[in-house]
Amino acid sequence: MSDNSTLHPESLMMSYGYKPELSEGALKPPIFQTSTFVFRTAEEGKAFFEMATGQREPEPGEVPGLIYSRLNNPDVEVLEDRLKLWDGAEACAVFESGMSAITTTLLEFLSPGDVLLFSNPVYGGTDGFIKNTLTRFGIEVIGFHPAQQKDVGAMVQRSGKSDKVKMIFVETPANPTNTLIDIGACSRLAKELSSADRQVVLAVDNTYMGPLWQHPLKQGADLVLYSATKYIGGHSDVIAGACLGSTALITRVKKLRSSLGSMAGPWTGWLLLRSLETLKPRMETQARNAALVAAFLKKHPKVARVLYLGMIEDPAQQAIFKAQCLSAGAMVGFDVKGGEPEAFRFLNALRLVKLAVSLGSTESLAQHPASMTHAGVDPVEREKLGITGALVRLSVGIEHPEDLIADLEQALAKI
Repeated sequence: MSDNSTLHPESLMMSYGYKPELSEGALKPPIFQTSTFVFRTAEEGKAFFEMATGQREPEPGEVPGLIYSRLNNPDVEVLEDRLKLWDGAEACAVFESGMSAITTTLLEFLSPGDVLLFSNPVYGGTDGFIKNTLTRFGIEVIGFHPAQQKDVGAMVQRSGKSDKVKMIFVETPANPTNTLIDIGACSRLAKELSSADRQVVLAVDNTYMGPLWQHPLKQGADLVLYSATKYIGGHSDVIAGACLGSTALITRVKKLRSSLGSMAGPWTGWLLLRSLETLKPRMETQARNAALVAAFLKKHPKVARVLYLGMIEDPAQQAIFKAQCLSAGAMVGFDVKGGEPEAFRFLNALRLVKLAVSLGSTESLAQHPASMTHAGVDPVEREKLGITGALVRLSVGIEHPEDLIADLEQALAKI
């Protein structure tokens, strides 16, 4: 039973990657609030830097030593070891925010003249970085809508730029519409577009599903990204991000992370280690609650449409859901009849559910994507993607479902 290979991830979250004997026997990892670490000898310092700067590979049994908290820190290293378990990844890099994980990764694998192929919609911050920042550096971006999934390959060929595509970035389920992108199909396209000297990297933002309900690496993705603020942190008290994948790719990501200084700090690492211990029970409770909330909304006369993975009607979307999702998750979108004015009346009337952005936390949160998280997205594009003034995004928490439904009911009654 002591063999880690026989234990489930939720069991390993309690102790994996941490040796109490190295920390005075402390049951939990202490917070290593230090900027730098003392070398025992100059020779040891040289050896540590040789590995850290990629001058040589570790010898058998040799592990990278602690140098400076911008490069490595015990709390973050233990966190990265544990995060790998859920996705079955070889390596992990943790960041101070989800956006720093996304931006660092995109900048590492894209250069001037390259083309980024990306799905729509994506989180508003990601949308802005792709369209407004990457393009300033001579990187061309080509977006596709979920309805165009089957024709993406042909679309790229028609553009005449198939030999310039260097990366495919998808967010699935999409924020805030819960629309699914076929990870397996994107993986096959990435391989088709790759050549002997050019790998097309497929990166998947898995924030909406968290590490429990979808495993993109097993579906053929090269990298999986998270806003670890969400389910991984799950308590609305820490901002963080993560990127996971092969050792070779994550080594590149970590090198740029060190240069940009977007490394997570010890407090962030410690808080996320605490949260990982309850990740599975929290997410399971949230998913159960979301199913009950979605069923209530589906029947309500003042709700025009419900966007929930447990209520997919489109056959193509159903097929993707069955192939790559392990749960319907805890995110529910719905259109309030009457448009933005009525949606605002509903949001203003909520009592138990908090009017705030973010998601995946213990408390339930509601927000208005068109005027909040996706306010920077082109208005015409928003409407085309179904992000209208009527849409409300609900992140379901761990409260009692009867109390959540009662709050939604009284708020809808104010319309």
